[in-house]
Amino acid sequence: MSTEPENQNESQTPENAASQPPELPTESNGGETSIEELQSQLADAEKRVLLAHADLENFRRRNRREMQDQMRYASLTLMTEILESVDNLQRAIEAYETEPNGDGLVEGVKLVSQQIQACLENHGCKKINAVGEPFDPNLHQAIQMQPSAEHAANLVAADLRPGFQLHERVIRPSQVFVSTGPDSAEN
Repeated sequence: MSTEPENQNESQTPENAASQPPELPTESNGGETSIEELQSQLADAEKRVLLAHADLENFRRRNRREMQDQMRYASLTLMTEILESVDNLQRAIEAYETEPNGDGLVEGVKLVSQQIQACLENHGCKKINAVGEPFDPNLHQAIQMQPSAEHAANLVAADLRPGFQLHERVIRPSQVFVSTGPDSAEN
């Protein structure tokens, strides 16, 4: 059974084509797909799209949570290394309490200082060399300018508080005295 109009010429005109709904495939002897089957396929496709969106949202949430955890625990290895230094500092204090006149405290504190410096260097934090270097406002914070027989003008004469860099970024500038050169009154 065919659903085609009897007169082929009538179905070909533009007015008739616009007024008639498009023909949907129906199951017939030719093996065409039925409307119910197409609706079922559409529903399956919509389910797959919704599942894909849900999977994507779950992936985003999981990544966000992992990034937050990474940021939260990024300093874990640094803290572990510093805790070893804190333990040694506590041992030095205990040694001083048992023998106040001993050199154990001085040696213990020196050991802790070396451990902390090594820990900082292991994590990319290094001390800024200042004394004898040309004054650089990106690395140094000038506290005072003073004459110096040892250092030429615009060289750092004294480092009051050492500065530090984390990789290439200055996290604390050195507080320095800058030389104005030899004192002219001394000549």
